[in-house]
Amino acid sequence: MNVIKKSFDLGDGRTVEIETGKLAKQADGSVVVKMGDTMLLATVVSTVGAKPGTDFLPLSVDYQEKYAATGRIPGGFLRREARLSDYEVLISRLVDRALRPMFPSDYHSDTQVMISLISADKNIMPDCLAGLAASAALSVSDIPFNGPISEVRVAKIDGKLVINPYASDLERATLEFMVAGSASDIGMVEGECDEIQEDEMVEALKFAHDAIKVQCAIQVELTEATGKTVKREYSHEDHDADLKAKVYADTYDKVYAIAKSGLNKDERKEGFTAIINEFFEAMPEDTEDLTKAMAKHYYHDVQYDAIRNLLLDEGIRLDGRKTTEIRPIWSEVGYLPAAHGSAVFTRGETQSLTSVTLGSKDDEQMIDGAFFNGYQKFLLHYNFPGFSTGEVRPNRGAGRREIGHGALAQRSLKKVLPQGEANPYTIRIVSDILESNGSSSMATVCAGTLALMDAGIKIKSPVSGIAMGLITDEKTGKYAILSDILGDEDHLGDMDFKVTGTENGIVACQMDLKINGLSYEVLTKALLQAKEGRLHILNEMKKTISQPNEDYKPHAPRIVSLTIDKEFIGAIIGPGGKIIQEMQRETGASISIEEVEGKGIVEVFADNKAAIDAAVTRIRNIVAKPEIGEVYQGKVKSIMPFGAFVEVMPGKDGLLHISEISWERLETMDGVLKEGDKIEVKLLDIDKQGKMKLSRKVLLPRPEKPAAPKA
Repeated sequence: MNVIKKSFDLGDGRTVEIETGKLAKQADGSVVVKMGDTMLLATVVSTVGAKPGTDFLPLSVDYQEKYAATGRIPGGFLRREARLSDYEVLISRLVDRALRPMFPSDYHSDTQVMISLISADKNIMPDCLAGLAASAALSVSDIPFNGPISEVRVAKIDGKLVINPYASDLERATLEFMVAGSASDIGMVEGECDEIQEDEMVEALKFAHDAIKVQCAIQVELTEATGKTVKREYSHEDHDADLKAKVYADTYDKVYAIAKSGLNKDERKEGFTAIINEFFEAMPEDTEDLTKAMAKHYYHDVQYDAIRNLLLDEGIRLDGRKTTEIRPIWSEVGYLPAAHGSAVFTRGETQSLTSVTLGSKDDEQMIDGAFFNGYQKFLLHYNFPGFSTGEVRPNRGAGRREIGHGALAQRSLKKVLPQGEANPYTIRIVSDILESNGSSSMATVCAGTLALMDAGIKIKSPVSGIAMGLITDEKTGKYAILSDILGDEDHLGDMDFKVTGTENGIVACQMDLKINGLSYEVLTKALLQAKEGRLHILNEMKKTISQPNEDYKPHAPRIVSLTIDKEFIGAIIGPGGKIIQEMQRETGASISIEEVEGKGIVEVFADNKAAIDAAVTRIRNIVAKPEIGEVYQGKVKSIMPFGAFVEVMPGKDGLLHISEISWERLETMDGVLKEGDKIEVKLLDIDKQGKMKLSRKVLLPRPEKPAAPKA
């Protein structure tokens, strides 16, 4: 074995090691990245040659966590790793988005990147090493790749920026971004923060990029050490210079005119299609399919150039807007009468119908992953059916795009949800995209905010979101920053930058760059222009609803949360769950109880107030502590020769001595009381052992003493 290792310091004494030449040697490239006890195996394989007719890069990136890495056996019937979890899909997407722009545009071989967590340190998060591992595997292969790149997590903890912080420290982070890039440029950003300002975000990105530069340099050393500096030769595209010139000559002016006409999405699509169809009709009947395919490829280039030139030269967008202009917005809340909260948000040709459902603790989602397992009480699901873009597409469950868009919206809204006892609910938001032409994920954020306020959830502040675009010309240095981009502007542009926030600052972002050389000056301008757009959208939303409704919907379930002493948890549950089951059966409420930080947290859930009140009263009776001097309605539990034991609270008995039953002297308990009798008693004392002394006679009129006989 020719094992080669390279390592680098994160700047604070923590070391990351990259090893190649030991594992998975039949792959085109493979490495093991290690930090502490966390180890990732990354492999890459790319076919020689491309399938005929392929005009794109068929790249697949899969990140998977092996349960053995954390010493666990998978749950479920099969007891083995199955389909990727949402968490694994999101990490796969992060790596994919960082790698994809770095491949040559004319490279079309099937390429597969696989990253496996094979050993895990619970305090060292593997996701921030996945991009580095994938890029290193490509760097030690002969696959054409314009890298290296790397990916880091940057967080601000206790006011200080940290690269790849420990998991235990992230709870204190005020910002957390995953940042990917090359030695020269940032290419991808995704993360969340606590209402920060734009300059603070730029500072964090610069800090992350400095770390990325170090990691790219070590990969260059690794490439040289393995001798993989020369990449394989390939030829995946056929070109015809004369055909390209003819396509440009015959179609460019027509495309430019359609782009300038300000037509809507469907009309514009029909116009562009008519132009290429007219070109095909003018071609000889015996034209080969390959020639037509090349002409179609060149026509795409015509559209790309014409639309971008129109914007850079004349400042005209496809729908006629100015670069900073937001499309018309209308919204409505309470649209779904049976939902616990709902909203319709429409911006231009993008529309989201969003609902909010309130549930109990029993509705929390259980996460059973290799690295993370636990529960989450805030869920957001995003659906993107084919009809939203006028297409026929079968429903096959949520794809990676849907999972990614939903995660961005969820990340944005969770920042403003009430915490702790202020929010006892499990909350599920569902965004159904009914129309789409640009940034349906940002429409989901806006609609989700409106629906939460309609449901009466006391969010900290409303959140809005906007998608920004960028068109650049490297030769002339011209650029245009676009607010509220269309789908075509996203497809033909150089940047997709989504920013969400409140009036006070940014709460989440997602950025993908398709070009090299984005300066921090342009990035800052984009952020400030995004702020203007966010605030405009927020003001439009406030015209519909400006603050959460005072109360929940009449048909919404109610939850009361109680904090009790730990010692009473068993008393509420009862032997074998007898008491809690009896309370649920008799009151109709659902009751859950758990121990948190030495206290018992009880949640009572019901869809009507009477059931809530009945259950809460019974729980409070169980956990109440008897007080000396108080009068209680007691129940006789047992009769003894010396008195009776009386239950003054559920599970709490005291002794009513025979001498405390009546002012009259009683010789025996026979016929005085019987089990089940309800009597009023007063608590006289509680001794050191907790035994209670009761009295009934002190509540009875004291008989007058008989008058002394006259002499």
